[in-house]
Amino acid sequence: MTDTPARLLSLLSLLQTPREWPGSELAERLRVSARTIRRDIDRLRELGYPVEATLGAEGGYRLVAGAAMPPLVLDDEEAVAIAVGLRAGAGHAIEGVEEASVRALAKLEQVLPGRLRRRVSALQSATVAVARGDGASVDPRTLTAIASAVAGPERLRFAYRARDGVASRRLVEPYRLVSTGSRWYLVAYDMEREDWRTFRVDRLSEPGATGVRFAPRELPMDAVEFVRRGLRGRESTYLVDVTFAEAAELPKWAREYVVAPAGGGAGEGAGVRVRFESADSPEWLVARLALAGVPFVVHGPEFLVEAARVLGARLAEAAGP
Repeated sequence: MTDTPARLLSLLSLLQTPREWPGSELAERLRVSARTIRRDIDRLRELGYPVEATLGAEGGYRLVAGAAMPPLVLDDEEAVAIAVGLRAGAGHAIEGVEEASVRALAKLEQVLPGRLRRRVSALQSATVAVARGDGASVDPRTLTAIASAVAGPERLRFAYRARDGVASRRLVEPYRLVSTGSRWYLVAYDMEREDWRTFRVDRLSEPGATGVRFAPRELPMDAVEFVRRGLRGRESTYLVDVTFAEAAELPKWAREYVVAPAGGGAGEGAGVRVRFESADSPEWLVARLALAGVPFVVHGPEFLVEAARVLGARLAEAAGP
């Protein structure tokens, strides 16, 4: 990159990821020499961006908290409002924005001045969000701690409560955070058990980075598929069978579950049939389907059909005569 301003912005964007960047890796990413990276780091410092450098084989550059909010210029009120909103979006796995909320929150809180971080925490502790039917909300600070360890990559310790209530302490190499739309899961390599594991984040507490870096292992399959397989074995799941009337308007989350054209029955043959496994409560899942904004028909299981009937009756009654 020969354009210095563009290169500085790219460098600043990389440094916002909560990890240390070796100079050689930054040079490779930006296709310049290590000497150019050192000069660019000095330029950023002259502009007021607090870039710290550590020496040694594991050393590198890291953007730390300071007075500025790079590269977006925000006043204190705007910064607090954005952080609070992101925490709400991240903590409740809002459909379509959950992963972006965690990434943005991790970046923002990394450079948020201490005085603003305290205001955000005070607002968070003084407000209560309405939990969904499955009660799967999580502390956004837990999510950002995990996200930072994944980005590191850095080994993570935490307390965990299994489904049967048994408590344990875990040391893992975090791989990915996965949202199912109503719950968060951490895919990680468990150091003590010497195997890959899936952890429900709402059962996880006291996450703490150890400072120990690691070379990421190769997961045997896609992280989302790994979580799905784990749910089949450990959660109470059921097979959902639904036809959406409009194929073109099919929700993004449902597109990967399409099994065949509908062949009639909804949308006069223009729709698609979708099947997937779910561990969500039937009431929440029916509401999620309705919020997709596309006409649909539930084929099974029968208790999900009944949940749709009940919800439909309630909404019809609420609408009045």
